[in-house]
Amino acid sequence: MNASFPPPGDLTEKRALILAAPDFEDSELLYPRLRLIEAGVQTRVAGLGERSYRGKHGLLVDVDANVEDVVVGHWDLVVIPGGWAPDRLRMSETVLNIVRRAVSANNHVAAICHGGWVLASAGVAQDRMVTSYRSIKDDMTNAGGRWVDEAVVVDGPLITSRTPDDLPAFCRAMLAALAAPPLS
Repeated sequence: MNASFPPPGDLTEKRALILAAPDFEDSELLYPRLRLIEAGVQTRVAGLGERSYRGKHGLLVDVDANVEDVVVGHWDLVVIPGGWAPDRLRMSETVLNIVRRAVSANNHVAAICHGGWVLASAGVAQDRMVTSYRSIKDDMTNAGGRWVDEAVVVDGPLITSRTPDDLPAFCRAMLAALAAPPLS
């Protein structure tokens, strides 16, 4: 007997960009990537110039593109894994522009753990309900976010989570957002 789960809708026309840099949190890149691919989402990984990156726990991921070559505004979802990578990602003006453009177009940006640093540096957390790893709570509130301690928070185009333990809720929220009618 085959067990099947209801699909979140036809997501084959949706496009997701996952941002990568050295020392990303392995599970926070791999788990969302696999869930998005499983759902039929066209998923790409973009980095800061290298061809591959190693996660904090040793996972090696090859990138599909350099962020400099990514078409801004082309993505229905931008995913920012945590770990130490967000500290490097937020220093890239291109990354910040990708995030700003996605939010201004009401496309989704999903950040988990320390990924909130990129939201703070991009200036998109202002007046939004957000969560993150607790050690960057002050960064999120200083960026104007209203921080709450919940597994996943969805506020407009932003989807945020705290830790790898929250990955199931984080991925469900991303897939639900992609399946929902566009934000206006």
